[in-house]
Amino acid sequence: MARANEVLKEALALKPQEKAELIDKLLSSLDKPDAEVEAVWAKEVESRIDAYGRGEIKSVALEKVLEKYR
Repeated sequence: MARANEVLKEALALKPQEKAELIDKLLSSLDKPDAEVEAVWAKEVESRIDAYGRGEIKSVALEKVLEKYR
């Protein structure tokens, strides 16, 4: 953790634009796709599309969904 504190101290000394670029790169490094998760989601999406096509599930208008959270 000492190294993280050193890095933080250096980062805080950066110019605002440099901080923004650093933050963007750090956040991007956390958002790496996981092939296994992507495969599971792809299978789920296909399953839902097929179920919709068979009439087993219905769609809901976006406005209806948004009403729930207003």
